[in-house]
Amino acid sequence: MKNEYLESVLKQFLYYKMLGDRTFDQLTEEQLFMQHNPDSNSIATIVKHMAGNMLSRWTDFLTTDGEKPWRHRDAEFENDLGSKQEMLKLWEQGWIVLLDSLESLSDEDLSKIVYIRNERHTVMEAINRQLAHYPYHVGQIVFIGKMLASNWQSLSIPKGNSAAFNAGKFAQERHRGHFTDEVLNPKGSTED
Repeated sequence: MKNEYLESVLKQFLYYKMLGDRTFDQLTEEQLFMQHNPDSNSIATIVKHMAGNMLSRWTDFLTTDGEKPWRHRDAEFENDLGSKQEMLKLWEQGWIVLLDSLESLSDEDLSKIVYIRNERHTVMEAINRQLAHYPYHVGQIVFIGKMLASNWQSLSIPKGNSAAFNAGKFAQERHRGHFTDEVLNPKGSTED
């Protein structure tokens, strides 16, 4: 059985990826590249930064520093991607490297030491660092998307539906589950 911590973080990363995916689906190509002002980032720029970070941090995760010499972080903040397709390709590349790396980890790996800019982290600390970083940026993506979309479809419990949602939850027997189970695997079942 895979470590519960690793299963949990994998589900959480997948959940935040899904929030980004569902935001992109609601926006036009033009909206993905809009900047509120010259000092703000477009959604495409945030995606470019996240992909650069993911590729750097998770490539050869256990054996090389997480800040790769080939990474050009400053260039990640240039709003110069050419299309939605190019943006989505970067998004997927970053997530594939991250998810593959997480899938390859074992219980024994969690206490191993990795470095990010020569700063020592346990594997668990490095994962937690990124689990704070990526949702921060996905939150920005969702916030911008919500402001730009002409007919925003809620990514969580829609306004005014909290009581009904909670009633459905409390009508169920207590069980073991992860908060992402219903949205990531709506047809699947959870283990008790």
